[in-house]
Amino acid sequence: MKVVAIVGSIRKESYNMQLAKFIQKRYTEKFELEVLSLRDLPMYDQDIENEAPQTVLDFKAKVKAADAVLWITPEYNGTVPGVMVNAIDWLSRVDKVMIGKPSFMMGASMGNLGTVKAQLHLRDILFSPGINSPLLSGNDVYIGAVHTKFDTEGNLTDEGTVKFLDSVFENFLNWVKNYI
Repeated sequence: MKVVAIVGSIRKESYNMQLAKFIQKRYTEKFELEVLSLRDLPMYDQDIENEAPQTVLDFKAKVKAADAVLWITPEYNGTVPGVMVNAIDWLSRVDKVMIGKPSFMMGASMGNLGTVKAQLHLRDILFSPGINSPLLSGNDVYIGAVHTKFDTEGNLTDEGTVKFLDSVFENFLNWVKNYI
């Protein structure tokens, strides 16, 4: 199974990117995960959407070719980061490659509530007409106090969190297999 991860942070030491890399490494035998970069996506511009830059075309092609999308979002000012919204704007226009594509979301933050508010907003966005992505529900992943759960090499060391991720990824894989 091919899954792409869209991480809403472009910071070099991003905990959410560390989470994506941990998932990529831990579940390599279960599915192929490609972490897509949002760093080079230009700002969405309706004036050029029909002749989008190659970086946009490549990004959309990778999402289209995937069986599912894993959204990993930090929380900025109580909502989804602008770089993630920009990516969604590109995905929701012209060929609308997200329609019907299964999604799963999660996020990590230094606060105790993880990314609850951001994920509530992201859920609404994923159900919007230009995206219309079915979402695995009942397997919410809000990793709080993330700065205490990774070691200096980027390994997730909190055993409870790792066990929980094992459980929800099993649910996710079964759901996607039954969905596609």
